[in-house]
Amino acid sequence: MTEKLAIIGSGPAGLTAALYAGRAMLSPLVFVGPAFGGQIATTTEVENFPGFPAGLQGPELTAAMREQAERFGARMVEAVVESVDFSKRPFTLTADGQTYTAESVIIATGATPRPLGVPGEQEFIGRGVSYCATCDGFFFRDQEIIVVGGGDSAFQEALFLTKFGKRVRIIHRRDSFRAGATLQRYARENPRIELVTNTVIEAIHGSSKVDSVTLKDTVTGATRRTDVGGVFVFIGHDPNSELFQGQLAMDDHGYVTVDGRLTTSVPGVFAAGEIHDRIFKQAITSAGFGCQAALGVERFLADAG
Repeated sequence: MTEKLAIIGSGPAGLTAALYAGRAMLSPLVFVGPAFGGQIATTTEVENFPGFPAGLQGPELTAAMREQAERFGARMVEAVVESVDFSKRPFTLTADGQTYTAESVIIATGATPRPLGVPGEQEFIGRGVSYCATCDGFFFRDQEIIVVGGGDSAFQEALFLTKFGKRVRIIHRRDSFRAGATLQRYARENPRIELVTNTVIEAIHGSSKVDSVTLKDTVTGATRRTDVGGVFVFIGHDPNSELFQGQLAMDDHGYVTVDGRLTTSVPGVFAAGEIHDRIFKQAITSAGFGCQAALGVERFLADAG
């Protein structure tokens, strides 16, 4: 059976698209992917999603979004899409060895945290190097922690890590931070956080686990080695677009390009969330893009007949 709509991804964009498509009686098929909920599902305190004045946990938010989408007929498939063929309609998708066809597709595969690319990083992933404070913060009780990055994510995760570490240093290669004013104020007021500018990590050291890093001053070039138990990296993301290389138009950074209605270079294929959004990267904006994409699908299918 050919589906009316297939959605690839289950973060805020994919789940919101599923909700709107379900309400439009499209009975969307949602491929959950390797990690249900996307990045927001690994976040603890979500305080800026409208409708939750007291805040809530990331997994709670995505679980509620899933329940709401399923209430209106969205169907979740616990599978990872391995290949797609957008050369003709209906489009073909292969997931876990099974082939599916769909009249329209919404891509909501998001983005992946970017690594530092320094010696020792890959070696110590899971042994002191992490890209998820929620996942691993508990293991760094009373330890020295370094957070690398200057944006909202770095500050949010650093604030969370103060629950565990005895000191959290946020290091950034530039002389100022990009994080929002409120987050910066929270960090500056927190006695366990130290802000370090014009600094980068040159190498990560250890034996069975991380025990120190080499820091470099980007102004003077001076280096120093400092003891640390955990290194948390939040320096940006790369779009999860490899699956669509050669089939959809992308920018120089691999983000899928879309028009004002979130249509990709292939009519009938839409993109929503961090797979195309290089600027905002918020759960609420991704949800908004998911809504737009679903409305775009509804109009496309009506016009296509």
